[in-house]
Amino acid sequence: MVTTKRYTLPPLPYAYNALEPYISAEIMQLHHQKHHQGYVNGANAALEKLEKFRKGEAQIDIRAVLRDLSFHLNGHILHSIFWPNMAPPGKGGGKPGGEIADLINKFFGSFEKFKEEFSQAAKNVEGVGWAILVYEPLEEQLLILQIEKHNLMHAADAQVLLALDVWEHAYYLQYKNDRGSYVDNWWNVVNWDDVERRLQKALNGQIALKL
Repeated sequence: MVTTKRYTLPPLPYAYNALEPYISAEIMQLHHQKHHQGYVNGANAALEKLEKFRKGEAQIDIRAVLRDLSFHLNGHILHSIFWPNMAPPGKGGGKPGGEIADLINKFFGSFEKFKEEFSQAAKNVEGVGWAILVYEPLEEQLLILQIEKHNLMHAADAQVLLALDVWEHAYYLQYKNDRGSYVDNWWNVVNWDDVERRLQKALNGQIALKL
């Protein structure tokens, strides 16, 4: 029997209103229930087409289906990192501690320079996409990268530690076209404990995707 596992929408680790006033409950609910669920549904639809193809039940445009799978699956994975990368005000924000703080200082010079570079990366993604902080295992270093849409992904095998969604659905209802203010306010809800946890898994050769 040819079967593939299906993806499911993970629950948020906090209530929809938990990130207010920086990200509204309305945005969080729509973002999670509609947009993230849409990526889950899209990935599963592509898998279903591939499964039927493998069973000889259907002919498909393999390039188009694999592109759909890439787009939707990457959207699902990035959002599954994005949600726990944030925490309610009082628990999130501020400066990191632990080894992630040491590596930020080592590779960026200071937290302030890192924050400036990451913010500029997020504010200047062309069109829609993401800013991400990754651990790149080839040279064992931290890098800040941009993702346009979902298909144009980051360096192969790099572990995403911190992800910021700058698609318009992530902020427009509250910030309109002022992406910069959204990015600036987002720093108040960054969950550095989660970033540290992901770093430790990356350093140990593990994958840290689960909520």
